[in-house]
Amino acid sequence: MGTAFTETIYAFARKIPKGKVATYGQLAQLAGRPAAARAVGSAMRCNPDIPKTPCHRVVASDGSLTGYSAGQGISTKRAMLLDEGVTFKGTKVDLKVSQWKGI
Repeated sequence: MGTAFTETIYAFARKIPKGKVATYGQLAQLAGRPAAARAVGSAMRCNPDIPKTPCHRVVASDGSLTGYSAGQGISTKRAMLLDEGVTFKGTKVDLKVSQWKGI
């Protein structure tokens, strides 16, 4: 088990539906720690239950794909998001279309 913060982050990440993404900062904001985007990234990197907690649906604030350790890394993350229907503009997620609006 992680800290209360990481467990909160994982709980929010589990709510991101297929075809949508959240940003690290967005999850930090939802968890009540708006300055903790990097801590969200650390939590995603240590995700103990990848099938249950879809860390591939968490992206940078500009839509960039960052830090994915499964499969072939970023290319696997992109392929998974495309398979789920996430919209891209070039190499970045189109956040206007595909960003999850939260709770």
